Amino acid sequence: MSQTRIAVIVGSLRKESFNRKLALALAHLMPSDFTLEHLRIDDLPLYNQDDDGNQAPSVKRLKSEIAAAQGLIFVTPEYNRAIPGVLKNAIDHASRPYGQSAWAGKPAGVIGISVGAIGTAIAQQQLRNVLAYLDVPTLGQPEAFIQNKEGLFDDKGHIAEGSTRKFLQGWVDKYVDWVKRHVG
Repeated sequence: MSQTRIAVIVGSLRKESFNRKLALALAHLMPSDFTLEHLRIDDLPLYNQDDDGNQAPSVKRLKSEIAAAQGLIFVTPEYNRAIPGVLKNAIDHASRPYGQSAWAGKPAGVIGISVGAIGTAIAQQQLRNVLAYLDVPTLGQPEAFIQNKEGLFDDKGHIAEGSTRKFLQGWVDKYVDWVKRHVG
């Protein structure tokens, strides 16, 4: 059985990031033929179009990792009602120079978690707009705006049993179907 490689991009750099925890927990809900590979974005320089002809090694690495993946999962927090700057920076780097986007055609899922009642709804919508421009077919339904509450993660970092786990398993199942439809 061949493995389907999914590049996971977490839009938070915080060590105890809820979104990083969610990204790690999603791996336990994936089928055995799907592998999640977390991409590093904390070492990218600030995007500068002047550097398009001579991209930094960290940018070349990111683009190569994206190119090797069959799908994408963006796990984003929401900062000031928008996607985090570090995530936008990574998106800009991997989409450049113009006409050489590593993102194009890769099926994506967008998800996020926060302590707020609306989760990361506004950041996710903003991210979906950017991905649409970059020709990234993005799973539309179900949307997943997760609110972090006490007991969401068990002591092993998995999503605890209950309605949220069932919902997230449904999201993962739809995402897997989405990727298979676009890749296979």
